Amino acid sequence: EELETLRDIERAAGALFADIGLAAVAADDPDTVEMLTEYLYASRIWLITSNNDTPVGYGYVEVLDDLAHLEQLSVRPEAGRRGVGTRLLEHICAWAAHERYQAMTLTTFRDVPWNAPFYAMHGFRILAEAEAGPQLRLRRTREAEHGLDPERRVCMRRDF
Repeated sequence: EELETLRDIERAAGALFADIGLAAVAADDPDTVEMLTEYLYASRIWLITSNNDTPVGYGYVEVLDDLAHLEQLSVRPEAGRRGVGTRLLEHICAWAAHERYQAMTLTTFRDVPWNAPFYAMHGFRILAEAEAGPQLRLRRTREAEHGLDPERRVCMRRDF
């Protein structure tokens, strides 16, 4: 029943991109409730709440190249910079390690403070192009087709 709320969280988190000149990213629609439902049924989506049980963040994982791939991690701006994203990320990474994935990958903006620098602080490293598997490279190609500047995007990986 919180799936529409997750879309609201992503919209709110995405609005921050407009402030740094990435209005198209801010305007991008979140995944549909139907798509989020697929992650729910696959047990690969997580919600984090505030102390009063209000949803403030969520993340979900796909499987690419036989690795866990963090497809989305969003936190409401008003809950930001309080460790919510870190707790959520660490929980998802712990799940992936428990499920015996060798690593977690993701794609993100190289130069946005709450993107690549955030993930680097949590054990992710930027991959060289040759290190990315075929499905991850295809993901990057689709991002570029969707209008995301490939020069500003990186693939990252955290080994377990």
